[in-house]
Amino acid sequence: MPTELTENGLFAGGGGEAYAVPQELLLKYGNRHGLIAGATGTGKTVTLQILAEGFSAAGVPVFMADVKGDLAGLARAGSESNKLHEAFLKRAATIGFELSYRAFPTVFWDIFGEQGHPVRTTISEMGPLLLARLMDLSDAQEGVLNIAFRIADEEGLALLDLKDLQAMLVWIGQNAAEIGLRYGNVAPATIGAIQRQLLVLENQGGLKLFGEPALDLFDMMRLAPDGRGQINILAADKLMGSPRLYATFLLWLLSELFETLPEVGDPDRPRFVFFFDEAHLLFDDAPKALVDKVEQVARLIRSKGVGVYFVTQNPADIPDDVLGQLGNRVQHALRAFTAKDQQDLRRAAENYRPNPRFDTETAIKEVGTGEAVTSFLEAKGAPGMVERTLIRPPESRLGVISPEERAQTMAEGGLSGKYEREIDRESAFELLKARADAAAKEAAEAEEKAAREKEAEREYKQGRRYDDASPWGRTEKPRRTTSSSRSDSIAATFGKSLARQVGSSAGRALIRGVLGSLFKSR
Repeated sequence: MPTELTENGLFAGGGGEAYAVPQELLLKYGNRHGLIAGATGTGKTVTLQILAEGFSAAGVPVFMADVKGDLAGLARAGSESNKLHEAFLKRAATIGFELSYRAFPTVFWDIFGEQGHPVRTTISEMGPLLLARLMDLSDAQEGVLNIAFRIADEEGLALLDLKDLQAMLVWIGQNAAEIGLRYGNVAPATIGAIQRQLLVLENQGGLKLFGEPALDLFDMMRLAPDGRGQINILAADKLMGSPRLYATFLLWLLSELFETLPEVGDPDRPRFVFFFDEAHLLFDDAPKALVDKVEQVARLIRSKGVGVYFVTQNPADIPDDVLGQLGNRVQHALRAFTAKDQQDLRRAAENYRPNPRFDTETAIKEVGTGEAVTSFLEAKGAPGMVERTLIRPPESRLGVISPEERAQTMAEGGLSGKYEREIDRESAFELLKARADAAAKEAAEAEEKAAREKEAEREYKQGRRYDDASPWGRTEKPRRTTSSSRSDSIAATFGKSLARQVGSSAGRALIRGVLGSLFKSR
């Protein structure tokens, strides 16, 4: 029984006397989302690996974050020299699985551009909601951030990188009085607080994340020449040093899938599968409004053909409204050392359809490494009865690969050179700087003209005689014009802009989706 389909399903494990029922994930329910849970060291990584292999073999592209560096082995075939080879053979025989080692089509990505192709987005594409979450802004600060995005969207000022947003905030601070008439009060202290958070974000890797060329989502959705789905692996070992950046980036990627892909109804297999490792980071200290939107995206994105699989140590890490949507479940061992652990264990067991052959709560405590209790959706989407399952061995390498192997995989992936060179095109920073320079030049010219007029008036009062060539003539008193300051110029420009927006902004404003990212169609 190879990785390929068994009656349109992915073989996950089972079989043998103690594990009587083979377990498979039906492809047509692969977009009904899933959960992979269990304590550290109980086998979650192997489960991730074999499910990625199965989806890839079925022609479904996959995305996953490699938190520890050991999922990179998907790019290389397993080997008989592996110290676990004999154990794998024994397990394969027990569950009726024909083990054959092979590599899978893999593309490596890395926000920092060190262990994979650089992956970037723009400030505009991420949107104010996710950016506010990323910087942990207060309600007042998030409000000002929304004003910045609103004006930038309406005025056609592209916010591509951090310096664009910083320049936009400076401009808003300088014109707070005029902006406040339409959008509400903008306090200098609030602007300053956001700018400080942007500096923190910059130190965490924001300079690498925001910019161009931005990620083309369809570069992650390719098929290999043999029809297998591409497995996209994000190097996240360094990224995990900034947990909020990690969680927000994955949430942005999920929102991009939601806003970009068209409705496909109920496909015979997912169009894309997204594994969200360390899922608790998404929900830790998240405001209810954000959790509600995540729940909404999870509910609606399956109609786009996307399956989302949350990977975490404890099912209690996932809010109930989200947990209730996860139909395909693999539960590795949970340890119950404290009263809270025991309560979480009972709750985890209650989420499964009972099996009269064993007690689910006891089974979750007793399963060993590489074992799990599983429940996959059956006919008509009904939850399957919980079963004790031996997880099948992987066909790709279990563990890390060398830097040379990683470089070779990247060179053969077909994306070399597309994202490596950063582009800095004209955007909000350059446009606002040009406006400011023009306003400053206008103010300087006005001041110079006023100074000349003042000097001429002074000389006139001293009774100096002028010839006919004088601009003032012999008797005419020089006229004095009022100096216009830079802020006056910008205020006038902004006032005219507001007048235009009243009639035309609805047609020009960009559309933002559920999580604030730009709405796209393709």
